[in-house]
Amino acid sequence: MEIRVRSIEANGSTVEDAVKAGLAQLQVERDQVQIEVVEEGSRGVLGIGARDAVVRLTFHEEEPTPLPPAAAEHVELEVEEELDPQAEQELEYMLMEADVQGRIAEPRFSGDSATLVLDLHGDDLGFLVGRKGETLAAIQHLVRLMVNKVVQRRVHLVVDIEGYKVRRESALKKLALRIADQAARRGRRIALEPMSAYERRIIHVTLRNHPAVSTESVGEGTRRKVTIYPKP
Repeated sequence: MEIRVRSIEANGSTVEDAVKAGLAQLQVERDQVQIEVVEEGSRGVLGIGARDAVVRLTFHEEEPTPLPPAAAEHVELEVEEELDPQAEQELEYMLMEADVQGRIAEPRFSGDSATLVLDLHGDDLGFLVGRKGETLAAIQHLVRLMVNKVVQRRVHLVVDIEGYKVRRESALKKLALRIADQAARRGRRIALEPMSAYERRIIHVTLRNHPAVSTESVGEGTRRKVTIYPKP
């Protein structure tokens, strides 16, 4: 696993505006970057001598190591070989028949790496998604741990069931645009329900160039949510 450092400078009429511009450019949240104020900026006198504020944002990003094609072909076999007989017997009780289709997905967001996607299709798999995708998230976490252990490197891997994540992303984009319209018309902030970091990112990216609203994440842990508010 490699660490890639991304550092940019952003301008704005105020320090806060400059920070928001930089976060939008990096497509990250405030708590993921180091912020250095390069220039406080000045409004000048009657607009004369005004200077923009300038900030430098530094983001330390973990760069996943690509999964070699050969390793991808043998992941399932290698995992099965490592299971002891008792664990294999217990696993059999949990297994369900499903068609697993693997594919390489192009990055959804600027700066991301290609992703190995495992799409599961079969009968009665809906319960594996769980409430708000919580069960699916747990399954994905376990699969990632297993694959990382086998290939001895971090793999950018996503598990989906019956296209749930594709439909969820589409629904979140529509929700973001609808709530943005409401926030702009009413002239007040509107907070969405708590979401995972990945889902919050979809909201932020969908509205990053919106002419009438801005977004920010507030709250802690599992209660962290996106707030959409009108631009001044």
